[in-house]
Amino acid sequence: MAGVVMQPQGAKTVAWWHWHRRLYDWVIHFAETRHGPTALFILSFAESSFFPIPPDVLLAPLTLGAPRRWFRFALACSIASVLGGILGYAIGMFLWSAIGPWAYAHLGGIGLTEANFAKFEGWYAKYDFWIVFTCGFTPLPYKVCTISAGVAQISFPGFFLASAISRSARFFIVAGLMGWKGERIRPVIEKHFNWLSLAFVVLLVGGFFAIKWLH
Repeated sequence: MAGVVMQPQGAKTVAWWHWHRRLYDWVIHFAETRHGPTALFILSFAESSFFPIPPDVLLAPLTLGAPRRWFRFALACSIASVLGGILGYAIGMFLWSAIGPWAYAHLGGIGLTEANFAKFEGWYAKYDFWIVFTCGFTPLPYKVCTISAGVAQISFPGFFLASAISRSARFFIVAGLMGWKGERIRPVIEKHFNWLSLAFVVLLVGGFFAIKWLH
C-alpha cells in the first residue's frame, strides 16, 4: 500500500530501549544537582506504582557523593517507596477495573501485562506476604506487585508490613554499602546485586518453610 512504511518487528523494542535509556540518564543527572534528595523521594514514590526506573540508580550516586548521609537517603527512599506502594495498592483496589485495559495496551513495557497480573494473583492465594516481600527486595517488578495486590485485595496490614521490611532492607543495604566502601563496592553492587538479592530471598523463604515443615 502506497505511503505505508513497514517497521521491523523489533522496532518497538528498540524504540522502548532508547526511551528507557534517556529516562535513566535524566534520573541520574539529579545526583549532580541540589535537587537530588527531593528527586530521590519522588522517584522512590513513583516507581512503586508506575515509574520504570528503580530508585537504586539515584540512591547509589547520591550516597557516594555524601557518604555520611547514607542513613538519611536510605530512610527517605524507604518511606517514599512504601507510600508509593500504598498508592499502587489503592489503584489496584479502586481504579484498575477502569484503567486496566488502557494500562495493558500502553504500559506493558514496564511489566503491567495481563500475563504478569494473572501470575501474581495466582501466587497471592497461598503466599501473599512472601510474594510482596520478594518483589520488594528483588528485581521483580514491585509496581506490578503493589497494583495486583490491590486487585486481589490481599490483607493490607500484611502487604504494608512486607513492603516496609523488604523495601527498607533493600535500600539500607545499598546505601550502607555505598557509604561504607564507596567506589570500591559500586562495581560489585551494580554487577551482582540482583543475583545476591534473589539468593537472599531464596534462603530466607526456604528457611521459613523448613521451620514450618519441621514443626
